[in-house]
Amino acid sequence: MFWKIVGIVALVWIAFALIGAVVKGLFWILAVSAIVFGLYMLFKAMSGSSDTAGKTRL
Repeated sequence: MFWKIVGIVALVWIAFALIGAVVKGLFWILAVSAIVFGLYMLFKAMSGSSDTAGKTRL
């Protein structure tokens, strides 16, 4: 029974370590992509070109 508990704790510890490493690695990619998307939306909002050809308004 003791070794089952130790095994479960070890597996949970390894899982949290892997998840933490993945989140830490992907954080900067997420941050940069959010900034690029924000700049793109700002550019589209400020450009003033209303390209509504072929679109319908409901």
